[in-house]
Amino acid sequence: MKRIFFTVTNDLTYDQRMRRICTSLAENGYAVTLVGFRKKNSKALGEEKFIQKRLPLLFQKGKGFYVEVNLRLFLYLLYKRMNAVCAIDLDTILPCLFISKLKGVFRIYDAHELFTETKEVVTRPGIQKVWRKVERYAVPKFSKAYTVGQSIAEEFRKRYNIQFEVIRNLTRLRDEIPDPQPRKFVLYQGAVNEARAFEYLIPAMKQVNNKLVVCGDGNFMDQLRKLIKENGVEEKVELRGMLPPEELWQASLHAKVGITIIENLGLNQYYSLPNKFFDYIHAAVPQVAVDYPEYRRINGQFEVAVLLEKTDPEIISAAINNLLLNDVLYKRLKDNCIMARNTLNWQQEEKKLLLFYQSVFKQ
Repeated sequence: MKRIFFTVTNDLTYDQRMRRICTSLAENGYAVTLVGFRKKNSKALGEEKFIQKRLPLLFQKGKGFYVEVNLRLFLYLLYKRMNAVCAIDLDTILPCLFISKLKGVFRIYDAHELFTETKEVVTRPGIQKVWRKVERYAVPKFSKAYTVGQSIAEEFRKRYNIQFEVIRNLTRLRDEIPDPQPRKFVLYQGAVNEARAFEYLIPAMKQVNNKLVVCGDGNFMDQLRKLIKENGVEEKVELRGMLPPEELWQASLHAKVGITIIENLGLNQYYSLPNKFFDYIHAAVPQVAVDYPEYRRINGQFEVAVLLEKTDPEIISAAINNLLLNDVLYKRLKDNCIMARNTLNWQQEEKKLLLFYQSVFKQ
């Protein structure tokens, strides 16, 4: 049985992509260990078909966090038996690279995002310079790699002439079809971080006769609360925080409209394709999304969203209201979601994942 270790910097609880990947591999004969970190508010881990390990942390953010993460990962992996190690994003790539060389095992890179082009990195030139050096040094040494969308794969090919496979972050198809019960609110799910356009979404809610429910947490929470108060929409915005996957699914089933709006403040945002885009589809929730390449590509195949050219509050509110009030448009997009989920689902996408890992061990 082939042993694979996956490394992330989060605490594992809410990482739906890694849960899907690790479960699929474990169900198909691989011994999988997912390694993350224990945070201040970490909840108990649920039972899974793979091993979960959370390492302790002294530093929760900043330079100390990244130094400690890399040291702890390296020391932990050093004493483990494995056949392959997979780095999830650039912040865990160095220990995986060094361990793979020391142990003579396969190394794999799973890019959930274009790390050097995130807003948090792009807006800090000194930090970006460091991470670009890490990327230029490490990524070319990973001949086996995959990512979440075609646009990011093409960017890596341009930079390093490496063929990245595309394994999208699709939602697992459930047997039940979402029932036509009345939908009650506008839903934003996912990270509450910078560049998620809350500066435009919150003012837009003044013109929307519906409640916005935010399911998520992140580094923008304090600013979000301030925006809500400044715009006088305390009665229109509900903050539910991070929800376990099953509770998040139930929230999606009761949503009227989904929100997938990200500011174009770096290539990572422009090329993004988050799992919430597919979660809304699977819950048969028409959504308002930005007109970026990956959303445009899917919406051209299955019209499931209203795409925005700009993220101005007036444009956002108009798009939401159009979905809330235009019954013909809403029904068309909702029906398209139910049709699209039969194609855009993890059961189909995991076939590519399994073929990828079969190719790794055939070398």
